[in-house]
Amino acid sequence: MITLYGFGRIFPEGRGETKDLRAQWALEETGLPYRVHALDHTGGELDGEAFGRISPFHQAPVIDDDGFIVAESAAVVLYLAEKAGKLIPGDVQGRTRVVQWCFAAVSTVEPTLVCLDVLEIFDRDGTAHAVKAEVRKLAGRWLGDVERRLEGREWIACDDFTAADIMMACVLRSIRKTDLMEPYPRIKAYYERTFARPAWQRTLGLYAERVGVSVDDIR
Repeated sequence: MITLYGFGRIFPEGRGETKDLRAQWALEETGLPYRVHALDHTGGELDGEAFGRISPFHQAPVIDDDGFIVAESAAVVLYLAEKAGKLIPGDVQGRTRVVQWCFAAVSTVEPTLVCLDVLEIFDRDGTAHAVKAEVRKLAGRWLGDVERRLEGREWIACDDFTAADIMMACVLRSIRKTDLMEPYPRIKAYYERTFARPAWQRTLGLYAERVGVSVDDIR
């Protein structure tokens, strides 16, 4: 059975924002049997030697598939898709297209959105106006390109929902409380489609129970 190392106790601002949601969503979509090891972040469990042996950067999620360890959320989601034979096409070109869009989500779109979040958190005195403006402009560029990609298509990589949609949707979820998606109707519709899926609804409920909040608190 697969063990998912995800968050249990975590600081309030982190609840509902952590990347183990991506891994659990993939597990719920694929139907692979799994259990969750709930990590005590506030108690320092992620910083401990034991967790460091399986997580190169002391981060979650990590999965242990009967001794085979996988870290990094995109790698975890892709591994689960390959193992289950779901969420990824069977041909090499189709698989590569899914991998490409997983990389696009975590290597192109996400870093810029994370920068915006970091600026909001740490620029308390509001002195980084120019930097914020440039980062927001770059975010708009990436979101515009995602909008263009979604023209005439339901899902980001292929005709069917895939691992790439889990990754891209979760990256977009990080800006759900901002106005950044407002100019992009295709992205907004895509966002609604992905998070209406039953497997996501199950994931959100299981996660909320695990971290001790209501679903509405983290939706």
